[in-house]
Amino acid sequence: MLLALSPAKALDYDTPPQTATHTQPAFIPQAATLIKTLKTFDPAQVSELMSLSDKLAALNVARYQSWTKTFTTKNAKQAVLAFDGDVYDGLSAKTMTPKQLEWLQAHLCILSGLYGVLRPLDLMQPYRLEMGTRLATDAGKNLYQFWGNRIASYLNDRAEVDGSGVLVNLASEEYFKSVDRSVLKPKVVTCVFEEQKNGQTKVISFMAKRARGLMVRFAAENRVKKPADLTHFETDGYAYITADSNAERLVFRRSHAAA
Repeated sequence: MLLALSPAKALDYDTPPQTATHTQPAFIPQAATLIKTLKTFDPAQVSELMSLSDKLAALNVARYQSWTKTFTTKNAKQAVLAFDGDVYDGLSAKTMTPKQLEWLQAHLCILSGLYGVLRPLDLMQPYRLEMGTRLATDAGKNLYQFWGNRIASYLNDRAEVDGSGVLVNLASEEYFKSVDRSVLKPKVVTCVFEEQKNGQTKVISFMAKRARGLMVRFAAENRVKKPADLTHFETDGYAYITADSNAERLVFRRSHAAA
């Protein structure tokens, strides 16, 4: 079983990785093409393109300029350890054992605007490029057109090796939209995390992000093999809601008091 996850805007390149094990990204040539375009942008243009502050725009212009096709432990860090923020706070890969990281490497696919798809231990140079960015290239007017069916084809190859024929979607809509469903072969099962308060139920973005990370951790700790195994997820007060779930949509809910 494969799991798809979004990346994060926040990055941590200060904390030393707890493992020296690393791999190389699959789509370095494609990332280099995007970087070549981004290197032509000045801070003001990056600020407008990505709605960033002047400070963040300048930081990312510097990142683009220093980016290279050669990935080493001096200029890059394993993706699952470099990403920070709500999802990766829930996942807490920095506290994982080597065996758990090994499981993640075989089962987790991190979708990325710059790198397409990253395995957890793929080295990643710092960047900012959200999948929804309208960055024009020779392939089209945005990153969805740039990646085309490459991401889905990659996931097909990974699914063939995995042998389960299932992809669990724990990514945001913005990122999972980059997966061409007309090409994708594995069955998609989406996890939904809801909050219940005063009789109302809704998805709260930052809580759902953290829950996605918690679910990935649960999967790694329990070495899950099929979607049904995920229904036992009860971390942070969540419970599987059988009545609102089906074969393609697993709903987990918790009360405001549990949150």
